[in-house]
Amino acid sequence: MENRIKRAFNFAEGEVLLVDKPLRWTSFDVVRKIRNAIKPLKVKVGHAGTLDPLATGLLVICTGKFTKRIDEFQAQEKEYTGTITLGATTPSYDLEQEIDQRFDLTGITDDQIKETAASFVGEILQTPPAHSAIKMDGERVYEKARRGEVVEVRQRQVVIREFEVASIALPAVSFRVVCSKGTYIRSLAYDFGKALNNGAHLSGLRRTRIGAFLVEDAWQVADLVKHIKDVSLVAAHEDIQKP
Repeated sequence: MENRIKRAFNFAEGEVLLVDKPLRWTSFDVVRKIRNAIKPLKVKVGHAGTLDPLATGLLVICTGKFTKRIDEFQAQEKEYTGTITLGATTPSYDLEQEIDQRFDLTGITDDQIKETAASFVGEILQTPPAHSAIKMDGERVYEKARRGEVVEVRQRQVVIREFEVASIALPAVSFRVVCSKGTYIRSLAYDFGKALNNGAHLSGLRRTRIGAFLVEDAWQVADLVKHIKDVSLVAAHEDIQKP
């Protein structure tokens, strides 16, 4: 058991750590917490695929030599569950900012909602939100947007493999999406509202899968940090006991 634990935490050689990112944490908050826990080893730590602060769920953390595999993990298919709220839009396409426009939901049926979701399946062109981490002129575009600058983000082609409507309780629509790298679920929510001749924003999001990695197998941040420290103490104690 002890040998298995030691092998599982060979941070310099490289580890893939699955973490369930808490609400309102940035992805870098998680990286910093883990980096501080293993700080004495002075190894690289990075994440494969950013999650917005208002999203929860699977974050893949790489250490040591495995940071070279970040691009590989980022390229893998993603799965999300969440909630789209119809009848209102926000500048950020989610709950980060206040509602800027409201729409009447009268006449929207369950069948229309399901048919609209189905129409997004396949290759689509999508415009990332102005409030996103994409870099433009060496700066994150959300920094420009927060200063009130007009930001024109280029469209990109993404693939929506599945867009399942799990339940409808207007104005809320619960969903599950399987998609390619680079897909913004906030933009999907906004475009979903437009396709219904209405408005919408993302009101909840959880990443459940990246490739073969599942959120069910992920650590809670506090548990992982404690485990790292506990294993480090055991290893240090055994080194002291060596003749």
